[in-house]
Amino acid sequence: MNGATDIELFSTCPPAPALADGGYLKQVIEVARWSERAGCRGILVYSDNSQLDPWLIAHLIVEHTASLCPLVAVQPVYMHPYTVAKAIASIASLHGRRVYLNMVAGGFKNDLAALGDDTAHDRRYARLTEYTAIILQLLRGDGPVSHAGEFYKVENLRLSPACPAELLPGVFMSGSSEAGMAAARELGATAIEYPKPVLDYTGQADGGLESGIRIGIISREQSEAAWEAAHTRFPEDRKGQITHQLAMRVSDSVWHKQLSGLAAQKGETPYWLVPFENYKTMCPYLVGSYREVGEELAGYIAHGYRTFITDVPEVAEELDHIGQAFHNAIEQVNVAASP
Repeated sequence: MNGATDIELFSTCPPAPALADGGYLKQVIEVARWSERAGCRGILVYSDNSQLDPWLIAHLIVEHTASLCPLVAVQPVYMHPYTVAKAIASIASLHGRRVYLNMVAGGFKNDLAALGDDTAHDRRYARLTEYTAIILQLLRGDGPVSHAGEFYKVENLRLSPACPAELLPGVFMSGSSEAGMAAARELGATAIEYPKPVLDYTGQADGGLESGIRIGIISREQSEAAWEAAHTRFPEDRKGQITHQLAMRVSDSVWHKQLSGLAAQKGETPYWLVPFENYKTMCPYLVGSYREVGEELAGYIAHGYRTFITDVPEVAEELDHIGQAFHNAIEQVNVAASP
Protein backbone atom coordinates (compact mmCIF):
# COMPACT_ATOMS: atom_id res chain seq x y z
CA MET A 1 0.00 0.00 0.00
CA ASN A 2 1.18 3.55 -0.72
CA GLY A 3 3.40 4.82 2.07
CA ALA A 4 3.92 1.37 3.59
CA THR A 5 6.78 -0.03 1.57
CA ASP A 6 7.34 -3.21 3.58
CA ILE A 7 3.65 -4.08 3.94
CA GLU A 8 1.83 -6.11 1.28
CA LEU A 9 -1.90 -5.48 1.24
CA PHE A 10 -4.41 -7.71 -0.54
CA SER A 11 -8.16 -7.22 -0.80
CA THR A 12 -10.72 -9.95 -1.49
CA CYS A 13 -12.90 -10.63 -4.53
CA PRO A 14 -16.64 -10.94 -3.81
CA PRO A 15 -17.83 -14.54 -3.48
CA ALA A 16 -20.18 -15.74 -6.18
CA PRO A 17 -23.91 -15.59 -5.38
CA ALA A 18 -26.08 -18.66 -5.81
CA LEU A 19 -26.98 -17.52 -9.33
CA ALA A 20 -24.05 -15.56 -10.77
CA ASP A 21 -25.00 -13.28 -13.65
CA GLY A 22 -23.81 -10.17 -15.44
CA GLY A 23 -24.22 -8.19 -12.22
CA TYR A 24 -21.66 -10.38 -10.50
CA LEU A 25 -19.20 -9.95 -13.38
CA LYS A 26 -19.54 -6.17 -13.03
CA GLN A 27 -19.02 -6.41 -9.28
CA VAL A 28 -15.80 -8.42 -9.66
CA ILE A 29 -14.37 -5.88 -12.11
CA GLU A 30 -15.37 -2.94 -9.88
CA VAL A 31 -13.81 -4.39 -6.73
CA ALA A 32 -10.62 -5.27 -8.62
CA ARG A 33 -10.33 -1.71 -9.95
CA TRP A 34 -11.04 -0.23 -6.50
CA SER A 35 -8.33 -2.44 -5.05
CA GLU A 36 -5.77 -1.43 -7.65
CA ARG A 37 -6.51 2.28 -7.20
CA ALA A 38 -6.09 1.87 -3.43
CA GLY A 39 -2.58 0.48 -3.92
CA CYS A 40 -3.26 -3.18 -3.12
CA ARG A 41 -0.68 -5.69 -4.34
CA GLY A 42 -3.35 -8.24 -5.18
CA ILE A 43 -6.81 -9.63 -4.57
CA LEU A 44 -7.85 -12.99 -3.09
CA VAL A 45 -10.07 -15.18 -5.28
CA TYR A 46 -12.04 -17.85 -3.39
CA SER A 47 -12.26 -21.49 -4.42
CA ASP A 48 -14.72 -24.05 -3.09
CA ASN A 49 -17.59 -26.20 -4.34
CA SER A 50 -20.00 -23.22 -4.39
CA GLN A 51 -17.79 -20.75 -6.31
CA LEU A 52 -17.16 -20.07 -9.97
CA ASP A 53 -13.87 -21.31 -11.40
CA PRO A 54 -11.17 -19.17 -9.70
CA TRP A 55 -8.88 -19.18 -12.76
CA LEU A 56 -11.60 -17.70 -14.96
CA ILE A 57 -12.18 -15.03 -12.32
CA ALA A 58 -8.41 -14.42 -12.12
CA HIS A 59 -8.23 -13.94 -15.89
CA LEU A 60 -11.14 -11.50 -15.72
CA ILE A 61 -9.30 -9.49 -13.04
CA VAL A 62 -6.09 -9.40 -15.08
CA GLU A 63 -7.93 -8.25 -18.21
CA HIS A 64 -9.55 -5.30 -16.41
CA THR A 65 -6.62 -4.02 -14.30
CA ALA A 66 -3.09 -2.85 -15.09
CA SER A 67 -1.03 -4.39 -12.29
CA LEU A 68 -3.26 -6.08 -9.67
CA CYS A 69 -2.15 -9.67 -8.96
CA PRO A 70 -4.79 -12.38 -8.48
CA LEU A 71 -4.25 -14.40 -5.29
CA VAL A 72 -5.91 -17.64 -6.37
CA ALA A 73 -7.06 -20.20 -3.82
CA VAL A 74 -5.77 -23.58 -5.04
CA GLN A 75 -7.25 -26.86 -3.81
CA PRO A 76 -5.47 -30.09 -4.91
CA VAL A 77 -8.66 -32.10 -5.39
CA TYR A 78 -9.76 -29.76 -8.20
CA MET A 79 -6.87 -30.05 -10.66
CA HIS A 80 -3.49 -31.64 -11.35
CA PRO A 81 -0.42 -29.58 -10.34
CA TYR A 82 0.63 -29.39 -14.01
CA THR A 83 -2.65 -27.63 -14.84
CA VAL A 84 -2.00 -25.02 -12.14
CA ALA A 85 1.54 -24.41 -13.42
CA LYS A 86 0.22 -24.13 -16.99
CA ALA A 87 -2.38 -21.52 -15.93
CA ILE A 88 0.26 -19.42 -14.14
CA ALA A 89 2.67 -19.56 -17.08
CA SER A 90 -0.13 -18.74 -19.52
CA ILE A 91 -1.17 -15.61 -17.59
CA ALA A 92 2.49 -14.58 -17.41
CA SER A 93 2.90 -15.11 -21.17
CA LEU A 94 -0.35 -13.42 -22.22
CA HIS A 95 -0.39 -10.51 -19.78
CA GLY A 96 3.03 -10.23 -18.16
CA ARG A 97 1.26 -10.49 -14.80
CA ARG A 98 2.33 -12.27 -11.64
CA VAL A 99 -0.07 -14.60 -9.82
CA TYR A 100 -0.05 -15.43 -6.13
CA LEU A 101 -1.21 -18.82 -4.86
CA ASN A 102 -3.25 -19.32 -1.71
CA MET A 103 -2.70 -23.04 -1.11
CA VAL A 104 -5.68 -24.53 0.76
CA ALA A 105 -6.14 -28.03 2.12
CA GLY A 106 -9.94 -27.74 2.32
CA GLY A 107 -11.81 -27.41 5.61
CA PHE A 108 -15.39 -28.50 4.89
CA LYS A 109 -15.55 -32.27 4.96
CA ASN A 110 -18.85 -32.42 3.08
CA ASP A 111 -17.27 -30.65 0.08
CA LEU A 112 -14.36 -33.08 0.10
CA ALA A 113 -16.61 -36.13 0.58
CA ALA A 114 -18.71 -35.07 -2.42
CA LEU A 115 -15.51 -35.26 -4.47
CA GLY A 116 -14.62 -38.69 -3.10
CA ASP A 117 -11.81 -37.39 -0.86
CA ASP A 118 -11.61 -38.66 2.72
CA THR A 119 -7.98 -37.69 3.44
CA ALA A 120 -7.46 -36.66 7.07
CA HIS A 121 -6.60 -33.04 7.94
CA ASP A 122 -2.84 -33.36 8.51
CA ARG A 123 -2.42 -35.73 5.57
CA ARG A 124 -4.07 -33.11 3.33
CA TYR A 125 -1.22 -30.76 4.23
CA ALA A 126 1.31 -33.44 3.37
CA ARG A 127 -0.42 -33.78 0.00
CA LEU A 128 -0.52 -30.00 -0.39
CA THR A 129 3.23 -29.77 0.22
CA GLU A 130 3.97 -32.37 -2.46
CA TYR A 131 1.49 -30.74 -4.85
CA THR A 132 2.95 -27.24 -4.42
CA ALA A 133 6.53 -28.47 -4.78
CA ILE A 134 5.71 -29.96 -8.21
CA ILE A 135 4.07 -26.68 -9.33
CA LEU A 136 7.13 -24.66 -8.30
CA GLN A 137 9.61 -27.08 -9.88
CA LEU A 138 7.73 -26.89 -13.18
CA LEU A 139 7.58 -23.10 -13.09
CA ARG A 140 11.26 -22.68 -12.25
CA GLY A 141 12.11 -24.63 -15.41
CA ASP A 142 15.33 -26.18 -14.13
CA GLY A 143 14.74 -29.21 -16.34
CA PRO A 144 12.26 -32.05 -16.72
CA VAL A 145 10.48 -32.81 -13.46
CA SER A 146 10.30 -36.36 -12.18
CA HIS A 147 8.58 -37.07 -8.90
CA ALA A 148 7.34 -40.30 -7.32
CA GLY A 149 5.71 -39.40 -4.03
CA GLU A 150 2.91 -40.62 -1.83
CA PHE A 151 0.25 -38.61 -3.68
CA TYR A 152 1.64 -37.70 -7.12
CA LYS A 153 3.82 -39.21 -9.78
CA VAL A 154 5.22 -37.40 -12.82
CA GLU A 155 8.10 -38.38 -15.08
CA ASN A 156 10.22 -36.11 -17.30
CA LEU A 157 7.48 -33.47 -17.25
CA ARG A 158 8.26 -30.09 -18.81
CA LEU A 159 6.29 -26.86 -18.79
CA SER A 160 5.99 -24.83 -21.97
CA PRO A 161 5.83 -21.90 -22.26
CA ALA A 162 8.18 -21.26 -19.38
CA CYS A 163 7.37 -18.73 -16.66
CA PRO A 164 9.79 -15.76 -16.48
CA ALA A 165 11.71 -15.72 -13.21
CA GLU A 166 10.36 -12.28 -12.26
CA LEU A 167 6.78 -13.57 -12.59
CA LEU A 168 7.13 -16.70 -10.47
CA PRO A 169 4.19 -16.86 -8.07
CA GLY A 170 4.16 -15.82 -4.45
CA VAL A 171 2.93 -18.73 -2.32
CA PHE A 172 0.71 -18.40 0.75
CA MET A 173 -0.18 -21.22 3.13
CA SER A 174 -2.54 -21.38 6.09
CA GLY A 175 -0.48 -21.10 9.26
CA SER A 176 -3.26 -21.69 11.77
CA SER A 177 -2.38 -25.36 12.39
CA GLU A 178 0.89 -27.12 13.12
CA ALA A 179 0.51 -29.06 9.86
CA GLY A 180 0.00 -25.82 7.93
CA MET A 181 3.02 -24.18 9.54
CA ALA A 182 5.16 -27.21 8.76
CA ALA A 183 4.05 -27.09 5.11
CA ALA A 184 4.79 -23.35 4.89
CA ARG A 185 8.22 -23.87 6.43
CA GLU A 186 9.13 -26.69 4.04
CA LEU A 187 8.04 -24.69 0.98
CA GLY A 188 9.31 -21.29 2.09
CA ALA A 189 5.74 -19.98 1.77
CA THR A 190 4.16 -17.03 3.56
CA ALA A 191 2.19 -18.39 6.52
CA ILE A 192 -1.25 -16.74 6.77
CA GLU A 193 -3.17 -16.79 10.05
CA TYR A 194 -6.61 -15.75 11.22
CA PRO A 195 -5.42 -13.56 14.07
CA LYS A 196 -6.28 -13.34 17.73
CA PRO A 197 -6.53 -9.94 19.43
CA VAL A 198 -3.06 -8.40 19.32
CA LEU A 199 -2.81 -8.38 23.14
CA ASP A 200 -2.95 -12.20 23.07
CA TYR A 201 0.37 -12.38 21.19
CA THR A 202 3.74 -12.72 22.86
CA GLY A 203 7.03 -12.62 20.97
CA GLN A 204 7.47 -12.64 17.21
CA ALA A 205 5.77 -14.58 14.45
CA ASP A 206 7.81 -17.59 13.33
CA GLY A 207 11.25 -16.08 12.68
CA GLY A 208 12.02 -18.43 9.80
CA LEU A 209 8.92 -17.53 7.78
CA GLU A 210 7.24 -14.60 6.12
CA SER A 211 3.97 -14.17 8.02
CA GLY A 212 0.62 -12.53 7.39
CA ILE A 213 -2.97 -12.32 8.61
CA ARG A 214 -6.48 -12.32 7.17
CA ILE A 215 -8.54 -9.55 8.76
CA GLY A 216 -11.54 -7.37 7.94
CA ILE A 217 -11.34 -3.64 8.71
CA ILE A 218 -14.00 -0.97 9.17
CA SER A 219 -12.42 2.32 10.19
CA ARG A 220 -13.34 6.00 10.22
CA GLU A 221 -11.83 9.20 11.59
CA GLN A 222 -14.13 8.88 14.60
CA SER A 223 -14.76 5.61 16.43
CA GLU A 224 -18.53 6.16 16.69
CA ALA A 225 -18.87 6.47 12.92
CA ALA A 226 -16.88 3.25 12.42
CA TRP A 227 -19.09 1.26 14.78
CA GLU A 228 -22.24 2.67 13.20
CA ALA A 229 -20.99 1.51 9.79
CA ALA A 230 -20.03 -1.89 11.23
CA HIS A 231 -23.42 -2.56 12.84
CA THR A 232 -25.21 -1.40 9.70
CA ARG A 233 -23.22 -3.75 7.51
CA PHE A 234 -23.25 -6.71 9.93
CA PRO A 235 -26.42 -6.72 12.05
CA GLU A 236 -27.13 -9.61 14.41
CA ASP A 237 -28.63 -12.49 12.42
CA ARG A 238 -30.08 -15.54 14.19
CA LYS A 239 -30.29 -17.50 10.93
CA GLY A 240 -26.63 -16.76 10.27
CA GLN A 241 -25.69 -17.89 13.78
CA ILE A 242 -27.42 -21.23 13.21
CA THR A 243 -25.68 -21.62 9.84
CA HIS A 244 -22.35 -20.91 11.56
CA GLN A 245 -23.05 -23.62 14.15
CA LEU A 246 -23.95 -26.13 11.43
CA ALA A 247 -20.79 -25.26 9.46
CA MET A 248 -18.70 -25.92 12.55
CA ARG A 249 -20.03 -29.47 12.69
CA VAL A 250 -18.80 -30.30 9.20
CA SER A 251 -15.45 -28.51 9.39
CA ASP A 252 -12.14 -29.89 10.61
CA SER A 253 -10.41 -26.58 9.93
CA VAL A 254 -8.15 -25.57 12.81
CA TRP A 255 -8.57 -21.82 12.20
CA HIS A 256 -12.36 -22.17 12.16
CA LYS A 257 -12.30 -23.86 15.55
CA GLN A 258 -9.78 -21.37 16.94
CA LEU A 259 -11.96 -18.40 16.06
CA SER A 260 -15.14 -20.09 17.24
CA GLY A 261 -13.42 -20.91 20.53
CA LEU A 262 -12.68 -17.26 21.29
CA ALA A 263 -15.18 -15.76 23.70
CA ALA A 264 -17.44 -13.12 22.15
CA GLN A 265 -15.87 -9.74 22.69
CA LYS A 266 -17.56 -7.64 25.38
CA GLY A 267 -17.84 -3.94 24.62
CA GLU A 268 -16.76 -2.24 21.45
CA THR A 269 -13.07 -3.12 21.34
CA PRO A 270 -11.30 -3.02 17.94
CA TYR A 271 -11.29 -6.84 17.61
CA TRP A 272 -14.79 -7.93 16.56
CA LEU A 273 -16.10 -11.44 15.81
CA VAL A 274 -19.80 -10.73 15.19
CA PRO A 275 -19.55 -11.00 11.35
CA PHE A 276 -17.83 -14.39 11.72
CA GLU A 277 -20.27 -15.61 14.38
CA ASN A 278 -23.21 -14.63 12.16
CA TYR A 279 -21.71 -16.44 9.13
CA LYS A 280 -21.35 -13.22 7.13
CA THR A 281 -17.63 -13.62 6.58
CA MET A 282 -14.76 -15.96 7.44
CA CYS A 283 -12.39 -13.66 9.32
CA PRO A 284 -12.31 -11.41 12.40
CA TYR A 285 -12.74 -7.66 12.02
CA LEU A 286 -11.04 -4.60 13.45
CA VAL A 287 -13.45 -1.70 14.03
CA GLY A 288 -12.70 1.79 15.29
CA SER A 289 -11.04 5.11 14.54
CA TYR A 290 -7.95 5.31 12.34
CA ARG A 291 -5.90 5.67 15.51
CA GLU A 292 -7.53 2.70 17.30
CA VAL A 293 -7.37 0.34 14.32
CA GLY A 294 -3.91 1.65 13.46
CA GLU A 295 -2.72 0.81 16.96
CA GLU A 296 -4.00 -2.77 16.59
CA LEU A 297 -2.40 -3.11 13.14
CA ALA A 298 0.85 -1.64 14.48
CA GLY A 299 0.83 -4.37 17.11
CA TYR A 300 0.57 -7.09 14.47
CA ILE A 301 3.35 -5.45 12.45
CA ALA A 302 5.53 -5.25 15.58
CA HIS A 303 5.01 -8.99 16.04
CA GLY A 304 6.39 -9.65 12.56
CA TYR A 305 3.33 -9.77 10.31
CA ARG A 306 3.91 -8.07 6.96
CA THR A 307 1.15 -9.42 4.67
CA PHE A 308 -2.47 -8.42 5.26
CA ILE A 309 -5.46 -9.84 3.38
CA THR A 310 -8.51 -7.67 4.05
CA ASP A 311 -12.12 -8.68 3.53
CA VAL A 312 -14.36 -7.81 0.55
CA PRO A 313 -14.85 -4.01 0.38
CA GLU A 314 -18.49 -2.99 0.31
CA VAL A 315 -17.75 0.27 -1.55
CA ALA A 316 -14.61 1.89 -2.96
CA GLU A 317 -14.40 4.33 -0.04
CA GLU A 318 -13.86 1.47 2.41
CA LEU A 319 -10.43 0.89 0.89
CA ASP A 320 -9.60 4.57 1.40
CA HIS A 321 -10.52 4.23 5.08
CA ILE A 322 -8.44 1.05 5.35
CA GLY A 323 -5.52 2.93 3.81
CA GLN A 324 -5.84 5.65 6.43
CA ALA A 325 -5.74 3.06 9.21
CA PHE A 326 -2.61 1.46 7.74
CA HIS A 327 -0.89 4.81 7.33
CA ASN A 328 -1.65 5.50 10.98
CA ALA A 329 -0.22 2.08 11.89
CA ILE A 330 3.00 2.75 9.97
CA GLU A 331 3.38 6.11 11.70
CA GLN A 332 2.99 4.42 15.07
CA VAL A 333 5.55 1.75 14.14
CA ASN A 334 8.01 4.38 12.97
CA VAL A 335 7.58 6.44 16.15
CA ALA A 336 8.13 3.35 18.29
CA ALA A 337 11.32 2.55 16.32
CA SER A 338 12.74 6.07 16.63
CA PRO A 339 15.67 6.48 19.06
